[in-house]
Amino acid sequence: MTDNSTRPRTALVTGSAGFIGFHLCRRLLAEHWTVIGVDGLTEYYDVTLKKRRHAILDSQAAFEPIVARIETEGLLSELVQAHEPSVIVHLAAQAGVRYSLEAPRSYVQSNLCGTTEVLEAARLCPPQHLLMASTSSVYGANSEMPYRETAQSDHPLSFYAATKKANEAMAHAYAHLYGVPITMFRFFTVYGPWGRPDMALFKFVKAILENRPIDIYNHGRMRRDFTYVDDLVEGLVRLVERPPVMGTSIAGDSLSPVAPWRILNIGHGAPEVLEDFVDAVEAALGMKAQRNYMDMQPGDVPATWADTSLLTELVGPLPKTSLNDGVRRFVDWYKTYHSHGPK
Repeated sequence: MTDNSTRPRTALVTGSAGFIGFHLCRRLLAEHWTVIGVDGLTEYYDVTLKKRRHAILDSQAAFEPIVARIETEGLLSELVQAHEPSVIVHLAAQAGVRYSLEAPRSYVQSNLCGTTEVLEAARLCPPQHLLMASTSSVYGANSEMPYRETAQSDHPLSFYAATKKANEAMAHAYAHLYGVPITMFRFFTVYGPWGRPDMALFKFVKAILENRPIDIYNHGRMRRDFTYVDDLVEGLVRLVERPPVMGTSIAGDSLSPVAPWRILNIGHGAPEVLEDFVDAVEAALGMKAQRNYMDMQPGDVPATWADTSLLTELVGPLPKTSLNDGVRRFVDWYKTYHSHGPK
């Protein structure tokens, strides 16, 4: 008799060549999942980096890469009906607060139209659990911290945040109308090896090694809930098995009363001052930075801080990699990656 518990499960992951998507896919493959990875390999940042991530995943037989934009009408519906994944993880998005000031239409196409395609695919062939990325940026002008999932998030300060808030509302409607169990994740500042070149850590390390000054916004008084990527992925993997079920709410829950839909913060749970973050980068590199202090940019918020008590209640305590350890691991990866040169 076949032991069904050992049979491979199938996940469809959008944004599989992205920073978080790559790490999640690698973890799922290590746990013997079959993974269908969809990524458009867009040019928002270095496509070579995305291709190298995908190549690592594609070295495993259980990974099937699909290079296509998620907003392509009907594409995801066809993939989901063909593969019938038990889990869909939607991570693909046009990211970046500052870039949304320059190219808002790209956020409409990816974050609104693309997410609609994900929801339609889930409607046509419902998975056991649909997990979708949101962002801490949706808390916007809310200054009451730490941020709780039930706190007000009606005043986004960037168009990027507005599209993610819209995604949460869109997902709620589909969960209510079609019974698709959906968990929305509000990610806080994620960092680690294979990170995005548009993020502060990548920029800081690159500039310091090249003896160039680094831009430090809000004169170093920014505070961020820096979350190491492996800690975040651990949370995602645990929550795969915890789809929301109506009528099962716990104290402080964000579970909808009318839909199998929940919002969860995933963060380190403690803010770090940007100056201390730069200190950690200097310590890892053994070099001093030339610090260029600047005013805060439009759309940014001065601080983020996740209340992770609901997440802990659902899946138990997650690892909490220290800032110094996490930054050092990134620096070690960065030096190795660039010693071979982008290929």
